Amino acid sequence: MKLMTVPVLRPRLLLVEDDPDLSQMLAQLLDEEGYAVTAVRDGQAGLHRGLVDDWDVLVVDRGLPGIEGVDLVTRLRSRGLTAPVLFLTARGTVADRVEGLDAGAQDYVVKPFDVEEVLARLRAMLRPVGGAAGELTVGARRLVVGEQRLVGEDGEVMLSGREARLLETLARRPTRVFTRDELLTAAFDNADTLGAVDTYVYYLRRKLGKSVIDTVHGVGYRLGAS
Repeated sequence: MKLMTVPVLRPRLLLVEDDPDLSQMLAQLLDEEGYAVTAVRDGQAGLHRGLVDDWDVLVVDRGLPGIEGVDLVTRLRSRGLTAPVLFLTARGTVADRVEGLDAGAQDYVVKPFDVEEVLARLRAMLRPVGGAAGELTVGARRLVVGEQRLVGEDGEVMLSGREARLLETLARRPTRVFTRDELLTAAFDNADTLGAVDTYVYYLRRKLGKSVIDTVHGVGYRLGAS
């Protein structure tokens, strides 16, 4: 039987940086590193794009025109943004760092910065949350990658190959909403249609409970709470 690996979808990154040269440099670098980058140059645009689109990670400058960086992140968090945020700024005092982290950022890098350090911090922020190596968290259970099984206190659940690939795709980016097209590309054969995604979401809910996958109406699916 031919094994199918899950293609890596490009993480969607929102870059909010008002310096045009730095923004262009970072956008090009991050694109080469495999990120799907959208760059805006003021806080108001950052607020709009942060709310209307779905992101895997944000990189935000603090000294932004329109809406200052800390205020921007505070507003995004208050309106439901869950994606991790990295502040990239010249303000490097302890008080500045504390203020940024308290606003909802996961990390804080001071300019001038080392590019490799920024890339490493982004990789760490996007690393899947799981237990041992080769496992991904799915509610109270753990998906053992490559073995098509979920383990938890209530025992073990075996999955089909397609069920496992679909669940793995969702679990690797637990806060991301995937379109049906993205899930079809990542977890199914080329010959399948979009209806296959809905069918296997149904199968997983029947095995694991309705809340294992959330439907985001008009957009697609994301990992649920259990």
